[in-house]
Amino acid sequence: MRTQHTQHSLPAFPVYSSAFLSPDELVLGGGGGASRSGIKNKLRLYHVGDNRTLDLIDELELEKDEDAPMSMTAHPDNKQLVCGINSTPTKLEKGQNENCRVYDLQEKKLTLVGTRGTLTVSTDNDDYQKVTVLSPDAKLLAVAGNRDLSLLTYPSLIPAASSIQTSHDIYDATFSSTTLVIATTHNLLVYALPSASADSSTTKGKGKGKRKGKQKSKAQTELELELLQTIELPVLPGAVEGASFRAARFHPHTPTTLYTIVNTTPPRTRKTKTTTRPAFVVKWSVPASADANDGEKEEKTEWEAAKVRKVGEKGVTCFDVSPDGRFLAFGSSDYTIGILDANTLGPLLTILKAHEFPPTTLRFSPTSNLLVSGSADNSVRVISVPAELGGQSWGILLVIILTLIVILLAIAFQMLR
Repeated sequence: MRTQHTQHSLPAFPVYSSAFLSPDELVLGGGGGASRSGIKNKLRLYHVGDNRTLDLIDELELEKDEDAPMSMTAHPDNKQLVCGINSTPTKLEKGQNENCRVYDLQEKKLTLVGTRGTLTVSTDNDDYQKVTVLSPDAKLLAVAGNRDLSLLTYPSLIPAASSIQTSHDIYDATFSSTTLVIATTHNLLVYALPSASADSSTTKGKGKGKRKGKQKSKAQTELELELLQTIELPVLPGAVEGASFRAARFHPHTPTTLYTIVNTTPPRTRKTKTTTRPAFVVKWSVPASADANDGEKEEKTEWEAAKVRKVGEKGVTCFDVSPDGRFLAFGSSDYTIGILDANTLGPLLTILKAHEFPPTTLRFSPTSNLLVSGSADNSVRVISVPAELGGQSWGILLVIILTLIVILLAIAFQMLR
C-alpha cells in the first residue's frame, strides 16, 4: 500500500534519538557526539503539523564537550522526557557522569529537572546510555549501557534494585506489568519486577530538583532482581548462523506477546566473499504471569517462537511497536523503512531509500497515525500511517462472508416455503 511521507533536512544535526511528548510534539536528540567535530549536541522540540510539517519550537544546546542524546523515552501524560547523555570528559575523569537526565516541558521550553549517574565511563571506554525505557505504569525506568542495566523508580530516579551486569552486550529492554526482559546479543534475560508500591509516594510528584548519582538508599540497592528465565536465540529459517538479538518489545495490550528482532551475520566462505545478512522478526508466545495478588508463582513453561518472518537482506537498526498494538515498524541498514502487521507479521508498507544513511531512530506517535524516522544523515522522515492500513483484506473478506450468509439464508428460506 502507498502512503504519504515527507522528508525534512536538518543541516548540521545528525539525529540519534526521538520521542513524542504528545501527538503533535516531537523531541529529537542529536549532534556531533563526543568528538570535537564542531557540530553541537542538542535537544530539539518540534511541532508536527497535519501535513507532516515540522516547526521548531525550542532548541536546548547541551554543555560543550557533552555527548549527544543517544536514547530517550517520553511520558506524554506529564510531558516529561528521559534521555541518556554522557557528561563532559572533565567530569568523566572524576567519576562523575550524569548520564540519565529528566526534562520537563514548561511553557514550550525543555527544562532539566533531574539527573542520575548510572554509568562510569573513562576516556578509553566508549560506553553510553543506549537503552532508556519506561514501564507501562511509568513507575519504573530501565537505563542501560553496554553491559550494565540500572532499574530506577520514576520520577525520583532512586535505584529500585541492584544494577544488573550481563555477560553479553545489551541492545534493548522492555517491560510487561510483572517482568523486565533484557535483550542481549546472545539471549533474552527475563527478570521479575520488584513491588511497584516500593516508591509509590514519589510517583505522584514531577521530580523537581537535581538528584545526584551518589545518593542511594541502602535498602533499595540491596534488593536483587530475580532472574526467572534465559531465552536462547530461536531456530531461524534456512539454518542461518551467526544470529543475535537486536531489539525487543512487548505488545502494548497483550503481555503474553513479545516481539524481537534477530540480525544475522553468516560466516564467510572461500566461495562467497560477500554475503547477505538477513534480519528476522520473531513473535513470541510468552507464558502468562501469575496473579500478583495470589502470592504464588506460576511454574515456568517454555516460551514459543510462534511466528518468524524475514524482513530483509540487511540488518535492522531500529524497531518500534505502535501504541494501539496494530503495527510493527523497522528501519534497515539498507536505508529501508517498513511497517508490518503485528498479528500476522505480514508486510503492509515499505519505503525504499528513506535516508542516505541507516536509520538510527524510529517512533510511532501516541495516536499511532504517524511514524517518524531519523538518521545521522541530518534528516527526518515523517510518515502518515493510514487508518485502513492492514484492514483492507479483512474488510473485503468480511463483506464476502456476510454476502454468502445472506445468500444461504435466502436459499434456506426458499426451500422452507
